[in-house]
Amino acid sequence: MSASVFVGTSLDGFIARANGDLDFLPPGGGEPHGYDEFMATVDALVIGSKTFETVLAFDTWPYGEKPVFVLSTRPLVSPPSGAVVERMVGTPGEIVSQLADRGIGHIYVDGGITIQRFLQAGLIQRLIITRVPVLIGTGIPLFGAVPCDIVLSHVATRQYASGLVQSEYVVAA
Repeated sequence: MSASVFVGTSLDGFIARANGDLDFLPPGGGEPHGYDEFMATVDALVIGSKTFETVLAFDTWPYGEKPVFVLSTRPLVSPPSGAVVERMVGTPGEIVSQLADRGIGHIYVDGGITIQRFLQAGLIQRLIITRVPVLIGTGIPLFGAVPCDIVLSHVATRQYASGLVQSEYVVAA
């Protein structure tokens, strides 16, 4: 199984404001920058409960009928009609093993703490990070403390007319 991250950050590395707001991100995701193409390669999503709650407030459910596995020890708020959502509990390794047993080949990992835990467990193979040209000063960082260096290999960097800059990396073996 492979696991990828596709995330937007402020230029200073925050994925959300301290209160969880995403108001600094371009409305509707901004200009096309590969998200739809990326989603076409994904079998399922693994997200944290805070990310799930944030996404529930969006005007439309952004994941269509893709299965979404929410990591939470608490019961979940009901998802919108048509959404395929399941709560899971376990370590990143246990989650990956359970999903692989179900035949899932490529997961999209999203949410700050969830991304950090999967990275620390060595379970992320690919990172696509889109930087928005804004400094917000403080907020929820994409990356937290790591027990050792996580060496990345640069794949590509793309720039967009709006000022978005997207870099893609693979985790070096």
